[in-house]
Amino acid sequence: MQEMNSVFRRGLSMLVVFFSLIAGLSAVASNAADMAGQSGLSVVDSNAYRLGAGDVINITVYGEDDLSRQKYRLPDSGVIMFPFGEVRALGVSLAVLEDRIADGLRGGYLVNPRVSVSMEEYRPFFISGMVTQPGAYPYKSGLTVRTAVSIAGGFKERASQSNIFVQRESDALHRQEKIGLDGAIFPGDTVTVEESFF
Repeated sequence: MQEMNSVFRRGLSMLVVFFSLIAGLSAVASNAADMAGQSGLSVVDSNAYRLGAGDVINITVYGEDDLSRQKYRLPDSGVIMFPFGEVRALGVSLAVLEDRIADGLRGGYLVNPRVSVSMEEYRPFFISGMVTQPGAYPYKSGLTVRTAVSIAGGFKERASQSNIFVQRESDALHRQEKIGLDGAIFPGDTVTVEESFF
């Protein structure tokens, strides 16, 4: 009987430890979700990133220098011209663009084309309103509103640090969303700092 009680107590202790670990992991996950909701992704995910006009890319066709493009800035049309024709790059990922170029080269030009596309420079972000130097600025990975304001010379005296809005380039409806100082900014986004009336 004493042995059974000892086994029961050990099992109960293990269950308590197990549920404590689960609770701890849930709290961490919840905190991570809250952070993501406040600031979005802190860096640009190269797999999820969609190319836009103004992005500068490197296109390497291995063994074919004449087909490669270095520091190529995507035009407003988003079209890249190759000997086999046009390749549309707007709104697609780097991997999709690689596939499109390779498909165009396959057969008529190369038997087994190997294509690599990489980012050289992201398109700029824009900041307006109550900052010292509003305008367009080069995007850097991990950019937040706080950093964007700093790049633009800081807040003006009457700037509201609680009324800041972002218009995401990826939003087809062009909505302005309120955003905090630690909110993430992505290439092509427009940040507007409102005036404080108090």
